[in-house]
Amino acid sequence: MGKSEMEKEKLNQTLTQHMSNIHETLQIMDLTPSSSLQKVSWEEVLKIGDQLSKNATSAGMLFSEEKITAKELEENMKAYFNLLQGFVLLGYGSTVGAGPTLSSNIHASLKQVIDSSFSFWRESVASYGHHAKENKRTIPQLAGIVWDACSALKKTPRTNIIAIGRGITHVAVSMKDVLRELKELEPCSSDPTNEISSPAAESTTSDVDVDADEYDDLGKDLSPKEMKVAQLAITIVSEAVIAVKELIRSITGLVKKENLTEEQGVESLEKLLKLCRSIGVQVDELGACLYPPQELSAIAKSCQEISNLTDEVEKELLCLTSSAEAFVKGCKSLKKILEVMKLEVCSSLLDDGEVAQNSGESHVVEQMQNLVVQD
Repeated sequence: MGKSEMEKEKLNQTLTQHMSNIHETLQIMDLTPSSSLQKVSWEEVLKIGDQLSKNATSAGMLFSEEKITAKELEENMKAYFNLLQGFVLLGYGSTVGAGPTLSSNIHASLKQVIDSSFSFWRESVASYGHHAKENKRTIPQLAGIVWDACSALKKTPRTNIIAIGRGITHVAVSMKDVLRELKELEPCSSDPTNEISSPAAESTTSDVDVDADEYDDLGKDLSPKEMKVAQLAITIVSEAVIAVKELIRSITGLVKKENLTEEQGVESLEKLLKLCRSIGVQVDELGACLYPPQELSAIAKSCQEISNLTDEVEKELLCLTSSAEAFVKGCKSLKKILEVMKLEVCSSLLDDGEVAQNSGESHVVEQMQNLVVQD
């Protein structure tokens, strides 16, 4: 074995040991830190992150210029992994007092830096002794990925309220995506010229090349009755988005108006996020049921779930703050249109009683016959 091969083997062993140490240290992230520990400022984590990105950039430049020796590479690696070790420990210290959502955000940000660092150093060691142009390009690119991961640390939420607020915002964005899709639903055409009326016409049509994109609209054309249900669903999702936005405003106002500290109300805020995510799931379910043939019983079930979850959100929020008039008003509007939808579904099921009985929907009809739209 030549000198170069021996140096590379030693570098591989050193890298493996460094990576193993980081993996062991990272396991502490699975443990909840004691509240008696002093909380580490996220600014301290950012400082280490800046140093990591600078070190990776410097090492990448040395590789691109083919000026690094085995000793220099090993020294750079040792200094880098010592910093990375401290980075993980400081990151863990920053989770003191953090709820599950904030802890998850912090963990994900740290893992991104660690994974990109591992990729950079694996390629650096693997490329030692080689001077191909491809290696000269790859290593600086990987150093850039480390820089991006360290830069992204600045976007990591620093408080429970911000982390949970972002989580609820993601739910609102998802609902808006559903709303956009529902608005693309169209009533079926009543133009008889669009219908194939004879075998000859069918044969002629089959000989024509059909663009695959034309199939994108299949299943979107609704009957007048189905379209009415779809329009009500669009209103429901729209009102749900408004209610969630008001919830976000209420949560944001907790810090400014009522001086809610970082440790206060975390359990309630986490519950609010969980409830909002459940509402998001039901909105997805509702949207999926609107494509023909519409699943009326499933639509009724989703509407009831959304109503129940909204009640729970309202109750939980009022435990945190009394300044939630806009959200309460939004909930009232949402629940009112949900009741209208239930009555519409009930009417549709009653118009097709045989289907209701055969599909097991008769129980749904019985329950919904007693519904009264509340003012």
